[in-house]
Amino acid sequence: MSALQVLIVDDEPLARARLARQVQALENCELVGEAGDAEVALEQVDRLDPDLVLLDIEMPGDNGLALAHRLSELEYPPALIFCTAHDEFALPAFATAAVGYLLKPVSAEQLTATIARVQRLSKPQRRLVQREEQPQSGRSRIKAVSRRGIELLDVGAIRCFVADSKYVVAHHDGGETILDESLKELEGEFGERFVRVHRNALVAVEYVRGLRRSSTGQYQLQLDGVAVEPQVSRRMLSSVKSMLERELLGEPEA
Repeated sequence: MSALQVLIVDDEPLARARLARQVQALENCELVGEAGDAEVALEQVDRLDPDLVLLDIEMPGDNGLALAHRLSELEYPPALIFCTAHDEFALPAFATAAVGYLLKPVSAEQLTATIARVQRLSKPQRRLVQREEQPQSGRSRIKAVSRRGIELLDVGAIRCFVADSKYVVAHHDGGETILDESLKELEGEFGERFVRVHRNALVAVEYVRGLRRSSTGQYQLQLDGVAVEPQVSRRMLSSVKSMLERELLGEPEA
């Protein structure tokens, strides 16, 4: 099992340091970042894509509950464990789908037991690991509107879909085309052919050539026929590697 990527969010440096020591003492966890307020935490979640956030409630600016609600709006939100000195927020905290609510000072035993609940594959990971060969469904062509007018893109020529700001860009053998559809909609229709590798990317398995690690430590997929290399999130990395072993090396599924 790959290490759980953990982000700590607490405005008190001493509290962050205590939690950091406890997380670093766990063999199955990796501390990937810390934040002292909600805005920095959102930036860290977007950049680091952690599996788990250890979250305080009372902080300057947006409190932990408000941050939890904002995180819950993400397509694939991280798991949340509240770590707070206030027991009166337990009910509203669990209303955010938190997996745990720990009172400070958090004991190592409590933290270990609560984190154990998170130690299982997410839904998108299970979909990658357990994906079975099925007849491909969905449209054979996608309509797109560009400066040249209406285009019909052959789905079989598309290497990946990448979300960019307000749009989704289809990268294909003829270049790039902006679509007026969301990744969620595309994944729902073409989930047998394209797999989610990051919050902002779907890739066509048949065109994956390899996986490389960049100079910044990020993993990216190399695709036949296009220069773009979609980033693989930390959360999805182990599942993508397993998928590559099956698809590229011809190994049977376990």
